[in-house]
Amino acid sequence: MEAGRLWTAICGIHREARKTETKWPNRDALRSVSKGTQFALHSQTIQAVVECFVTTIDTTKLLRKTHPQMGMRYPWKEKRFYPLMWPAQAVHVEATRIVLPMGRGRKSLVIPRPTGFPDTPGGIRLCWNGAGYDLHMAVEAPTEAQSQATGGVHATVDLGEIHQAAIATNTGKALVISGRGIRSIKRYRNVALGQILRLRSRCEKGSWRYKRLGWTISRIMHRTLRQVRDLRHKGTRKAIDFCVANAVSSIYVGNPDGVRKRPSGRKHNQRMSQWEYGKDRQYLEEKSRKAGMECFNGTERGTSSHCPSCGHRHRPKGRKWACKKCGFRGHRDVVGAVNMHPLAYGEKIAFPSQITYRRAGITQGTKQPLRSARRSRPDPGLGTSGPVLSRFATGPTTQIAGSPQGLGQAEGLHLEAHPL
Repeated sequence: MEAGRLWTAICGIHREARKTETKWPNRDALRSVSKGTQFALHSQTIQAVVECFVTTIDTTKLLRKTHPQMGMRYPWKEKRFYPLMWPAQAVHVEATRIVLPMGRGRKSLVIPRPTGFPDTPGGIRLCWNGAGYDLHMAVEAPTEAQSQATGGVHATVDLGEIHQAAIATNTGKALVISGRGIRSIKRYRNVALGQILRLRSRCEKGSWRYKRLGWTISRIMHRTLRQVRDLRHKGTRKAIDFCVANAVSSIYVGNPDGVRKRPSGRKHNQRMSQWEYGKDRQYLEEKSRKAGMECFNGTERGTSSHCPSCGHRHRPKGRKWACKKCGFRGHRDVVGAVNMHPLAYGEKIAFPSQITYRRAGITQGTKQPLRSARRSRPDPGLGTSGPVLSRFATGPTTQIAGSPQGLGQAEGLHLEAHPL
């Protein structure tokens, strides 16, 4: 809240300068305004907030010139909350704890040091994700591994909503990763939100029951978000492991943007709008780069509607591709991956003789009774979901001592490492 008050103050100064058409305050002018004891924050935290505001102004100014059709606005909205940030020189890492200073005369935030936490981390940011606290940490990106693949083994990836990915190599092998676990989680979320919104529509806005249902919505949204993200990481990891095992040197990922824009009814349009294929592309690019493989994107237009054997065009139904001209039969998504090879590498390959099927993973505890969520009273300021599983998970409960905002018990504190 204190960082939000700081953002609102400097935003108001800049907004007033724009209204009166006077000289806009620069970085030094905004820092001078925020100096002193009017904000209960560390001096370098104040500088970090000012730096973020100045960067936002510069980015908006550039986008207004290069993309005027976007209608970008300069910062104008008041913020009640804003993340706390500390640069690397302000973070103190001890043997058993992490100390984040809050300024002279105020108690520091003390967090138990989890296993695997580096001795010299980069900048740290404390955020609230709606259901718990996240500690984002900047670390040095590892050196990319050198490619160990020999020969011209290539692979193409056909992304899908039912099957997360279908991979076909030019050596006669293929892998299909199911995405039905992700579909089921999203379906549960849509049904649960529909039930809660119907209950909320009968409540008076601002009442205690209205707020409780709002907290329940936030808890369900963030829990399912973590579950979907976990399954996406597991699925893309299986895809990269398959490519490494088959000595693949180059991966081509199709762009299914055209499929998403096709109108196909209310329910299917909802599934398409919630299909996060951009995340799959991002995860595949990052994981393949670390494994020493080249990864690039391109079109996949017409790959799912042409027979890989005779080239006859046919719109398939279901998950099996059956050619009416030559009698070919095969998996629909694998057909799409096979037909990408001429687009990506200029060579036509035979349909894979060995197809492996895998599931991304099983997420337990997806469904929870809605009745218990309505009866219980969640804490609006602390975590209401279960522990967050991550590389630096500290356990079900983490004590944050000395917080001026009364953080108290932060359930499921989640620490993420972001490469610089």
